[in-house]
Amino acid sequence: MFVVVNLLVFAGLVFLLARLRGRGLKLSRQILAGLGAGLVFGLALQLFYADRPEVLTGTLEWTNMVGSVYVSLLRLVIMPLVLVMMIAAVVRMGDVAALGKIGGSVVGILIGTTMIAALVGIMVTNLFGLTADSLTEGARELERADVLTSRYEGFADTSFADMLVRFIPSNIFLDLTGARPTSIIAVVIFGILFGLAALLVGRDNPEQGRSIRTAIETLQAIIMKLVHMVMVLTPYGILALITKVVAGSNAADILNLLTFVLASYLAIAIMFGVHALLLMLAGVDVIDYFRKVWPVLTFAFTSRSSAATIPLNVETQIDELKVPVPVANLSATFGATIGQNGCAGIYPAMLAVMIAPSMGVDPTSLSFITGLVAIVAISSFGIAGVGGGATFAAFVVLPAMGFPVTVAALLISIEPLIDMARTALNVNGSMTSGVITGRLIKGLSDEVPAPALPEGAGGR
Repeated sequence: MFVVVNLLVFAGLVFLLARLRGRGLKLSRQILAGLGAGLVFGLALQLFYADRPEVLTGTLEWTNMVGSVYVSLLRLVIMPLVLVMMIAAVVRMGDVAALGKIGGSVVGILIGTTMIAALVGIMVTNLFGLTADSLTEGARELERADVLTSRYEGFADTSFADMLVRFIPSNIFLDLTGARPTSIIAVVIFGILFGLAALLVGRDNPEQGRSIRTAIETLQAIIMKLVHMVMVLTPYGILALITKVVAGSNAADILNLLTFVLASYLAIAIMFGVHALLLMLAGVDVIDYFRKVWPVLTFAFTSRSSAATIPLNVETQIDELKVPVPVANLSATFGATIGQNGCAGIYPAMLAVMIAPSMGVDPTSLSFITGLVAIVAISSFGIAGVGGGATFAAFVVLPAMGFPVTVAALLISIEPLIDMARTALNVNGSMTSGVITGRLIKGLSDEVPAPALPEGAGGR
């Protein structure tokens, strides 16, 4: 009976969100309303049913169905979107040199900010005096440690050179299913190669080139319409996702590891400040920027998926931030696979500093910091975009420093809470690289206008 009552309340919240959309409220405000409703509803579930776990589990089983369906729909459009947008980006530029200039700028900013993120993680961890010995090692953590150890045993034999080779697609149809950890970047590479081939065909035969361009524009318009159809469901998806996070959190575990949570959020906040400073130096109105990207960061925060945020990321950069289409495409997709500031920068750096004292290493020494930042920069190029990106980044960084990987298991209780903010930082890093690149490459302009985006999308 209690489960039924809870589900009726949840259905009422969904109905209220639908009424907001019917009244023409902007998508950004609908998302904010969904976030607030999820926070209140999730907290109420945790407070009222703390001693009735069966009721809480039964309720979340059904409410999470909404969130799972929404995330599944987003995953459905990711690969087609990445492929089509990459092809369109190359074809629009019409110049291979421009492609190299844009890609070099985007990747350079992503890797550079990730190195800064590693330094921030090192600084904050030393400031708080965090060590691995201070973590609580419970039954769940020990079980997680066993799982991570077994996963690492199969991962340890993979060299960095092997990982770079895996980026190259050998079967594009397999990668379009997302079957490999490096599938997204493999699809990006195929899209770039396909676009270059289309450019060369257009040079040899201008008539065919015009036909190719028209076909790609039409296909892109269809994909963007599909993205919009999914985006209108964002407030309901966020309502369900944040309900699960809040209601499923263990308050005792969070309090027990509160210092690490505070340190992580401080490091993430500092990196947001670094992004803001870089944007200011590029002549961007920072307040206006964050107002426009708020819906994207909100979704990244609740979904904990940089890849799932690609559609909204691209749309917001093009429509709200006025970033050229090729730049937006490259920054959003590269940012989901390369140089993630939170998962590949802050997280492994903090873990390494925490472990260092127990390994007889001074975490404040210049040699340690220099080596750690260099390893983070390299690992962020190949690991950050896979599922469980922060964990896999730790799998590369920690062994490279001669440290064990099982310490990541000791943070399982608070991992979702921190991962939400890390993901938002990752996505903001990709958008920052897009905006700055658009300003740096002043000569770049779209040869063909971007397809008209549906009204109400991207915070409109």
